[in-house]
Amino acid sequence: MKIRSVQATWVHVPIPEAQQHVSDFGRIASFDATLVRIETECGLVGWGEAKEEVGSAGNNHGLTALLNHKFGPALIGQDPRDINRIWEVLYNGVRDHYALAHGHVFPILGRRGISVSAIGGIDMALWDILGKSLNAPVWRLLGGRRASAMPAYASGGWADADGIGEQLLSYVRRGGFKAVKMRVGVVDGAVRHSVARVRAARAALGPDIGLMCDAHGTYTVAEARQFCRLVEDCDLMWFEEPVTADDHRGLAEVRAGTSVPIAIGESEFTRHDFLDVASRGGADVFQPDLAICGGISEAMRIGAIASAFNIRLAPHLWTGALAFAAGLHVTAACPAGWVLEYSLGANPLLHELARERFTVVDGMLEIPDRPGLGVTVDEDFVRRWAVPAP
Repeated sequence: MKIRSVQATWVHVPIPEAQQHVSDFGRIASFDATLVRIETECGLVGWGEAKEEVGSAGNNHGLTALLNHKFGPALIGQDPRDINRIWEVLYNGVRDHYALAHGHVFPILGRRGISVSAIGGIDMALWDILGKSLNAPVWRLLGGRRASAMPAYASGGWADADGIGEQLLSYVRRGGFKAVKMRVGVVDGAVRHSVARVRAARAALGPDIGLMCDAHGTYTVAEARQFCRLVEDCDLMWFEEPVTADDHRGLAEVRAGTSVPIAIGESEFTRHDFLDVASRGGADVFQPDLAICGGISEAMRIGAIASAFNIRLAPHLWTGALAFAAGLHVTAACPAGWVLEYSLGANPLLHELARERFTVVDGMLEIPDRPGLGVTVDEDFVRRWAVPAP
């Protein structure tokens, strides 16, 4: 089995104005991703998804060009089943022969950002091919799933203090969710305004629905500690990205000063970033985004670190259908896997890219048993929203 072609496509899908939301990232007017299609000489096709940032932000032009003009051509003629070898070759670049011979990394200098995102998109597609070649779901190849369905939480929550309760309750009604997540942070202005929104949310939800808060890394250490102190009686499941991902020391300070569990991960790349957080005692929950952190292979390594440090794994799944499915497989297979994110913002790449549907019933999401990622890509949808290749 050999790789015949690698094609990356940037899809840019506009979101109708009535369905757009505004956060510290601005108005989310589109959903973008770079899709990776790998075809073998025997006709098997695998799909992956790569991105550098969430929503409509991100350097998709550069990411797509990197895949089409550097990483993709280097894979032609290789065996797609050699997933670990290909990951190391791409991560280590011209020094890959040293890495393969010596058993430790000699990474390219640009070992984060679009380089790792591109590797993640390729990695997903290779696992998809491997599963299809063996007529087995990816979770089976990762060691088996721990359950046929896993709990999911509804992710959204941008309304003001007067509307946040009803907004979150509407999520609960839509899928029987037992937990919901809301946004806080710089977009609210003073910390006290975020605190007021959280208290309004908890009052509306009552004590039996889990509540998470996500600051998108926008607080200073002092602000994050103030926020935690003022909401400690709100029984939060976690406080996500309290400070910038560049400040692992400050993150550890926040966690050391509160009983509120701390979650991080969507802004981190590779196991090395997550190991540093774990070693500093900075998190209770890891949230790698498989389209950002390096794909399924790297997410399983991150999951192993999580398990070793008694940290829970709850991947960031504000993604398209491919990365979403990849996250389901990893969460189901990893011993640290806990709960699944389900975006309630407008997300056409989750709901329209694949012919299958991901439906939450009584707060639970089925782990698919179809071969590979279990996703049938609607290629007409891809062509309709494709940006001309760079």
